[in-house]
Amino acid sequence: MLRGLEIVETYLSRVSGIRWADIVEIIILSFLLYHILVWIKNTRAWSLLKGILVIAAFVLLAAYFEMNTILWIVNNMFSVAVTAIIVILQPELRKAVEELGRKNLISSIVPFELGKNPGEGRFSDKTINEIAKACVEMGKVKTGALIVVQQDQPLDEYERTGIDVDGIVTSQLLINIFEHNTPLHDGAVIVRGNRITAATCYLPLSDNMTLSKDLGTRHRAGVGISEVTDSLTVIVSEETGKISVAFEGKLERGLSGEELKEKLKTIQNKPEEENRKRILWKGRFKGEK
Repeated sequence: MLRGLEIVETYLSRVSGIRWADIVEIIILSFLLYHILVWIKNTRAWSLLKGILVIAAFVLLAAYFEMNTILWIVNNMFSVAVTAIIVILQPELRKAVEELGRKNLISSIVPFELGKNPGEGRFSDKTINEIAKACVEMGKVKTGALIVVQQDQPLDEYERTGIDVDGIVTSQLLINIFEHNTPLHDGAVIVRGNRITAATCYLPLSDNMTLSKDLGTRHRAGVGISEVTDSLTVIVSEETGKISVAFEGKLERGLSGEELKEKLKTIQNKPEEENRKRILWKGRFKGEK
């Protein structure tokens, strides 16, 4: 294999002076340029880029007609303009870096959570059942709720905006927290593992223009936190009592209790071997007389 690469590199160097490393470099730069353009297209940077192109065309005209005063101003304002662009695009740049950090490439190579119980996953089946039970009960009486379930990315900065709870997840506790006219009902509850870490937490609101206009602050906050973290958010509507789930910036509405459990299981990260054992044991018990 190495011999073949050496032959190809020697041939390319003889033909046009291009090395094998140059081809790899071109591929990497093309890949990065493509993703940068896609990122620009999907953010406010697209409008900013069009404005910069208009200014660049004006500067070229000034250079062609030798408008020295304009060229002097542009030359001295260039460094300030770069800083201004970074400040203007700070939310988009932060989101892009966060998206890069949420990729599973590094975590698949180096396990960061060696201390966790591998058989249980991020949280237990009991926690899933308790969250689903609480949401169904609150939906029946139209009690609004906002529950953020942490996955891999820490939510410490959002926990600090609320009140520490540190209690085991139970349906009774969740219902009591979101009960009307109680000190903790306003804001979001954050669940880490099998415990409620904080309540009355403030979440970032989504600025997604495609969301339905009839959605209130609770739903926009649920989508907003799912856009900037890898968490899954459960929302119970105070107006309709319907259960919704926000994940990766997308909102699914009108879920049943069983559908909510399935959504939670997708981020439970329970090993397949453990699931197979559970199915086998259930089958054994059903076969007994």
